[in-house]
Amino acid sequence: MFVSRCLVPRVGIQILDLKRAIADSKATFKSDSKAALSKVRCIAQEIAHRALFEIVSGFPVLHKGTMENAPVLVVGSFVQDLTFGTQSFPMPGETVVGKFTTGPGGKGSNQAVAARRAGADVRFVGAVGRDAFADSVRTFYEGEGIDAVLAEYPNEATGTAAILVNDSGENEIVVALGANERLSPGDIPEGIIRSSSMLICQLECNLDAVKNALARASQAGVLRILNPAPMRPDFDPALLGQADIFIPNETEFAALLALLERPVPDNQDPASLPGDRLDACCRSLGPPIVLVTLGAHGVHLSTPEGWERIPAVSGVKAIDTTGAGDAFVGAFAAGLLRFNGQHAEAARFATKASAICVSREGTAPAMARLEEIER
Repeated sequence: MFVSRCLVPRVGIQILDLKRAIADSKATFKSDSKAALSKVRCIAQEIAHRALFEIVSGFPVLHKGTMENAPVLVVGSFVQDLTFGTQSFPMPGETVVGKFTTGPGGKGSNQAVAARRAGADVRFVGAVGRDAFADSVRTFYEGEGIDAVLAEYPNEATGTAAILVNDSGENEIVVALGANERLSPGDIPEGIIRSSSMLICQLECNLDAVKNALARASQAGVLRILNPAPMRPDFDPALLGQADIFIPNETEFAALLALLERPVPDNQDPASLPGDRLDACCRSLGPPIVLVTLGAHGVHLSTPEGWERIPAVSGVKAIDTTGAGDAFVGAFAAGLLRFNGQHAEAARFATKASAICVSREGTAPAMARLEEIER
């Protein structure tokens, strides 16, 4: 059971919270004993409610003052983006003229950059080859302030992605995972998970490493976020039981339901479903918290207590939507820390970050910074 592994250390954290509250109230006690006692009583009640929620749901709650300063750990992919902008996608056999840019990308790396720029301390674990792309990303991470652990596989190429973007901001992508497929559980340093506030994983690297990281996070009582991107035919449904927070986009959500033989009712687009029917699909998956990103239709937030539709930011001209999902996931993680585990507030924060990202070209370089999100 998740609770049996995590509850004892988390109760210890909660006791530390209460001790800090008592210490903070000493000065107040000298001048106003009733106010000090009231403050301690309120914090004790909040801690009791959090503990009860963890016992019932098995879902770890972030604890203010103890978890908010711990790093976000991202285990996932780095790929070098090779982006071609063109007025319209070529038809089979057709050649079109466009413009070319290149830069750092990959779903795991993009999410790490998004979380870092949104205000979180971030660690990243990934795999690269021994080539120019690997050299450039080390410099990039240093500039972003990301503590990166990169396993090097000399006989593999660093991952690359060929990205076509049309004038409407839509994209088509082919990814060669390269060294990302070689990332192994042994490449994830011992202790790096235990000392993190949360773990983010995707499906763009070796799935054995993903499974191992999620299992180790479960044992350590670390919050686990799973983004099923790209949705793969070899996806193991057991991974759903290893996620505290599950964040698919509408395409991945529909593909997963089909894989589980629970198709979206009447084969509708998830965004067109009434909220309660979409939420029933979310609840059937298993993770306590599910967020389905729906593009211009916003985000569906599903929790054991109910659901909420977070609206998209209006008036945004999309130039490149390639990094939208990664921007959301990374900023959501930073938002959880910033808003003390409040999912709806974190989702609104992440929606703003994603809107800023799609208004620019590129992926990692387009990620929003904290001061931009807060404007």
